[in-house]
Amino acid sequence: MTLTIADENRVRTLTLDRPEALNAFDEELYDATTVALRAAAEDAEVSVVLLTGTGRSFSAGTDLAEMQARITDPGFTPGQYGFLGLVDALAEFPKPLICAVNGFGIGIGATILGFADLAFMATTARLKCPFTSLGVAPEAASSYLLPQLVGRQNAAWMLMSSEWISAQEAHRMGLVWKVCEPDDLLPEARRHAEVLASRPLSSLMAVKRTMTAPLAAGIAAARDRENACFAELMGSADNASALADFNQPKS
Repeated sequence: MTLTIADENRVRTLTLDRPEALNAFDEELYDATTVALRAAAEDAEVSVVLLTGTGRSFSAGTDLAEMQARITDPGFTPGQYGFLGLVDALAEFPKPLICAVNGFGIGIGATILGFADLAFMATTARLKCPFTSLGVAPEAASSYLLPQLVGRQNAAWMLMSSEWISAQEAHRMGLVWKVCEPDDLLPEARRHAEVLASRPLSSLMAVKRTMTAPLAAGIAAARDRENACFAELMGSADNASALADFNQPKS
């Protein structure tokens, strides 16, 4: 099981649960999370989804061993939904989505915050968008959503530098709403989730729909641009070299 699901007081908590891989998304986890979000969207007993991770990582992003296998292994079998399916589910999710970043978030573990309605982050957590260090392009409409959230220059630094962003910096930028001590993170995120879940679901969904509708065309266009750039750069000399170096056994 790579994803655990728990319901309480109309809040469905999805916990990324691959601690041995720092909750990196392999094809199985992409599919499981996509299915879980779609199920929550359809379930009238669920008003809010809270997404977090287990262990010391929120998510280490896409499993880079699988990314390399996609390039080098002719027999690689992609999942049913994969990365693009998860981003579809996030973009279409009609209910409040709360992220509780318990540890470091890399790649999709950071860019997923562009789809969060509220984001909480532990004081010890950090974020990184490693695209330039891997020789690839941005993902998950982050080239559009991050400038909307944090301003162009903050977004440019995050997407171009491949440097770590502290919880305090993410809060200053406006990428996360509240920073909590690690032991307080989930209780605080859950407390706020339950406040929202106590409101009429139809009203929650109407608020979200009216807030996100103006962004839909921009998200779709950004994803098309990003996917085209990603396809162009994936497997390039820079990308292949970065992945090979990353996946080499460390002494």
